[in-house]
Amino acid sequence: MRMLVTGPSGFIGSQVVRGLVADGHDVIALARPQSSLERLADVEGRFAVKRWEPEDGTLAGALGSWRPDGCIHLAWYAVPGKYLDAPQNVDSMVYAIRLLDELARAGCGHVVMTGTCAEYDADTGYLREDSPTRPSTLYAAAKLATGLVCGQRASQVGVGFSWARVFYLYGPHEDSRRMVPSLIRALLEGVEFPATAGDQVRDYLHVEDVAAALCKIALNGVGGTYNVCSGEPITVRRFMMEVARTVGRPELVRFGALAPGGWQPAFVCGDNERLRSIGWEPGHTLNEGIADTVAWWKDQLKATAS
Repeated sequence: MRMLVTGPSGFIGSQVVRGLVADGHDVIALARPQSSLERLADVEGRFAVKRWEPEDGTLAGALGSWRPDGCIHLAWYAVPGKYLDAPQNVDSMVYAIRLLDELARAGCGHVVMTGTCAEYDADTGYLREDSPTRPSTLYAAAKLATGLVCGQRASQVGVGFSWARVFYLYGPHEDSRRMVPSLIRALLEGVEFPATAGDQVRDYLHVEDVAAALCKIALNGVGGTYNVCSGEPITVRRFMMEVARTVGRPELVRFGALAPGGWQPAFVCGDNERLRSIGWEPGHTLNEGIADTVAWWKDQLKATAS
């Protein structure tokens, strides 16, 4: 299939491109002029790149005779430590809505966009696609609004539409400022890592499994909302200890040294039955995924040192 991927420079987007290319699909990575595709260096030349902004003209004009069968839209403002209440979330929402109309004019048959588990009311237990929503950050509110508006607009312009709510994720190529890479790097360097008590329960999924889920939704052309999650609750403390044991330095994690901050509900875990019903299943156990991620960071640090 001819697949268009936005946000190909990102943590998830790069894995989506890599997965589609590996399966033999014809892929165009739609990137903004300033975006680096460093995360895709290992598959460079196996996909095409188009640099485009809405101000540059129509998407159909930028693509020429190439018409996408589907699009996985992942471009969104996501700077660690800033994105939850950043005004750029509004810009990302506007871009997504404009992009949908451009995709319709370009002849795209189906669009997958990504939301977040933070759209839900986290006080309702295991989260299903029909669970109540209650966003408490601008990021979550902008995501929820984008899904609602684009779902309605897609039906008007005759484009299939899916909304994939992504839960917590980890894996190779993650931004080094985020929690899991920061933890791994500190432990590999023999530095103490201050943490909260870690009592919060979360739902973690390896980024390759997240990407595979998005590709499955897109390639099957199934509409509606899907939780992209493991469905397995785990405390942050246990997750960190699995990382620490894999590295071999559990004594360096200082639980209780930090107070919880930001959006920190006690329990966030999703129900992934709907996603599994279309043939998806995770390819990594938690231990395998953590081992894979630690090994990748070891290689990165060795390469930097040399």
